[in-house]
Amino acid sequence: MSRRNGAPIGVEKDAASPPTNIAQDKQTRLLSSESGHFSLIRALHLADFITELNGFCGAMSVFSSMRYCLGDPHDYTNLWAALGFIPFGLFFDFMDGKVARWRGKASVMGQELDSLADLVSFGVSPAAAAFAMGVRTPVDHLLLTIFILCGLTRLARFNVTVSVLPKDATGKSRYFEGTPIPTSLALVFTMAYWVSQGWVLDNIPLGTALTGTAFEFHPIAGLFLIHGCLMVSKSIHIPKP
Repeated sequence: MSRRNGAPIGVEKDAASPPTNIAQDKQTRLLSSESGHFSLIRALHLADFITELNGFCGAMSVFSSMRYCLGDPHDYTNLWAALGFIPFGLFFDFMDGKVARWRGKASVMGQELDSLADLVSFGVSPAAAAFAMGVRTPVDHLLLTIFILCGLTRLARFNVTVSVLPKDATGKSRYFEGTPIPTSLALVFTMAYWVSQGWVLDNIPLGTALTGTAFEFHPIAGLFLIHGCLMVSKSIHIPKP
């Protein structure tokens, strides 16, 4: 999760902050109701458009998972597309922060866009891909939903605490609390390997537990639950690159 340091509300301003504050003031003015037509589009910075591409990749991944569910289960083209869009989302997630710092136009709106795009690309889309692969029992749905909600909660916590976390000399937070949501790519690469082996639908590794009961589930759905718990952990500190 590439985070933009756009001097959130309540953060003390220093000598390096005026360009960013000026950009924020302009953006706030453009977002006001008196700013005329297309004010939202005009208010977006270049980094914001890159963040939108992150969200685009996440949405396309979800739709690709849906298309796989509607098509030939032996044709993995859409499933590969669903998994392939997610790393592209990570690329844009990395680049938006770089561009924001390069242009000195980080903003609070950019931070919010970043979190929403991350939720789609690294929370909803991996869960949708798992569903498409066959993780589809009611208990599976519950576990995948918990994973998404953990990602949602983790992103919200970051937005609230980013201003009080220890900073380095450049103003960036020294560490992440809990694993960043883009680390769900570990799950994506694992699923990609399963697809390459044809381990989908009835051939999912480890099969099902409590088969034939109302509590039937796929044990691999537990990987999503574990990953969700790691994201919301407060004791795990991941150094920022």
